[in-house]
Amino acid sequence: MKYNERIREIREDNSLTQQKIADLLHIEQRTYADYESGKTRIPVDNLLILARFYNVSMDYITGASNIKSEYPKA
Repeated sequence: MKYNERIREIREDNSLTQQKIADLLHIEQRTYADYESGKTRIPVDNLLILARFYNVSMDYITGASNIKSEYPKA
């Protein structure tokens, strides 16, 4: 699974809107929609924010793994 598909899946599983996640990332809703559609690559720092927010590993959120591990504790 590609990361853009994964971030959409996780957002929908949590019943969140694109606007809510865009607000979390301090970006416009249209920019976030472009991340989910694959038109624009999401910056790594935003992936880290999403992984922490959803409490999932970077491997899971990027689609490198289908195992839903928790975000590492610091």
